[in-house]
Amino acid sequence: MQNEILTNKQTFTLVREFDAPRKEVFNAFADADALNEWWGPAETKNSVVKLDFRPGGIFHFKMEANGKVNYGRFLFGKIEPYDLLEFSNAFADDKANVVKAPFDIELPLEIFYRIVLTERKGITTLTLTGSPVNPTAVQQEAFDSINEGMHEGFGKTFDKLDVYIATQKKIHRQLKTSNKARVTTFFNFPGKTEEAFNFYKSVFGGEFTGVGLQRFGDVELPKEMPPLSDADKKLIIHAELTIMGGHVLMATDAPESMGFKLTTGNNMHINVEPETRKETKRLFDALSKDGTVTMPLEDMFWGAYFGSVTDKFGINWMFNCTENNK
Repeated sequence: MQNEILTNKQTFTLVREFDAPRKEVFNAFADADALNEWWGPAETKNSVVKLDFRPGGIFHFKMEANGKVNYGRFLFGKIEPYDLLEFSNAFADDKANVVKAPFDIELPLEIFYRIVLTERKGITTLTLTGSPVNPTAVQQEAFDSINEGMHEGFGKTFDKLDVYIATQKKIHRQLKTSNKARVTTFFNFPGKTEEAFNFYKSVFGGEFTGVGLQRFGDVELPKEMPPLSDADKKLIIHAELTIMGGHVLMATDAPESMGFKLTTGNNMHINVEPETRKETKRLFDALSKDGTVTMPLEDMFWGAYFGSVTDKFGINWMFNCTENNK
């Protein structure tokens, strides 16, 4: 959706709307896998080094472009799910120590940001304000001078968040069409879903089921999303292949051209679809013990009770229950 920018001599303010509940927008800041897919300048390759999402914790990230590497750092302040997020942002070294910005002008070492989320009828308004931390007069003047660039930079970053939210929405709507319990396997590929699933079909002799191989160009994506390239339109947004024993494999393409960052280990989940919310929570809590919750169980905008966890053995699980909660 469109950005609205408000300015004065001391602060930067950007207002942005997202077609998603505020929980979903907030969680995109709280999950390392999500941040790998959308956070950071559009012109760089960005990846999470460390995420400690709590007051006093840090988000350390890497930015690569044209053979050069820079790092950034958030130091979190107040965190109030799902309404408020405060942090100071700075350029950093590979150890997360604050360093000067790699530009010709003398920018402030740190900028304090506050994000406020409000929701109305499923639409979330994000209000971002920023101001320098203890700037000199020269640093304040430099900060004021880059207002237009900050507007453009945050706008492109939030464009990627729009893509991430819309893609997740399309994917998860395909996960289940009935309330019958089942377990499937869900993959993410960096643009090779069609090749992989044709290979699995040749090995197992299975059949494409559900929507089969559905391409990004086959579905109506939100108008706010940046236009897809012809190559990206040919990629797979959802694939479903039923193999031996009735087991279902699902997948989506998650290429870097759309802002995704895949690594071996985070690109495969066992997808559990219990019949009831009660059973979903029982299984989720059991697998969470001594493991890591990557997304808490919550009611999601695609109509499911959804969450994900990596268990104590390093196995990724996702839960998708469509039982009516009313």
